[in-house]
Amino acid sequence: MDAVVKPWPKGSEPELSDHVRAAPQPVGDRPSREEAESAVRTLIAYIGDNPDREGLLDTPKRVVGAYEELYRGYKECPAEALERQFSETGKYDDFVLVKNIAFNSACEHHMMPFTGRAHIAYMPVDKVVGLSKLARLVDVYARRLQTQEHMNSQIVTAIEEILKPRGVAVMLEAEHTCMSLRGVEKPGALTVTTQFRGAFRDDQSQQLRFLSSVRGSQR
Repeated sequence: MDAVVKPWPKGSEPELSDHVRAAPQPVGDRPSREEAESAVRTLIAYIGDNPDREGLLDTPKRVVGAYEELYRGYKECPAEALERQFSETGKYDDFVLVKNIAFNSACEHHMMPFTGRAHIAYMPVDKVVGLSKLARLVDVYARRLQTQEHMNSQIVTAIEEILKPRGVAVMLEAEHTCMSLRGVEKPGALTVTTQFRGAFRDDQSQQLRFLSSVRGSQR
């Protein structure tokens, strides 16, 4: 029997948090591409190089193009990432775990990359999403200027508000280049954040199950 697919009912869902409901709105007038490329030329000159030398002539164009890719999350809606849901679960009543979801983000303090893995578990009630959609949700939030703590909270909130599961658990582990390549220069140091909602927050045994499942066969 084919699974029953229930699209997310736009407009009929109870109120969602602003960051879940839609992509962020630009603050003020957005600079033109030409202005952005000019800003990159200024930065090249600021660090002491010549933006007019052959190897750097097209660098501003490349940097702006890379920014459009790296920060595409500003144009994406988290709710749409979890829009397509399946209601045929066979009365499954345990948690669903997707772990080792690789992500790349950028520290909002230094605009330097941090990279890592996300581990997400939720306890479905009457609907689930395709496993790839959870990875998509991670990317929507990761592809913005972020702090790891804020990103962790945003992912948990989106899953809780849209899927309405009995519980949600999210762990992020990441290496921050603002710490490994500058400042204290400690490569290999990992920052770990966790957040639990619902049954995972209220029942310590569920937290332990989640943590042991993440760590047990981690590669």
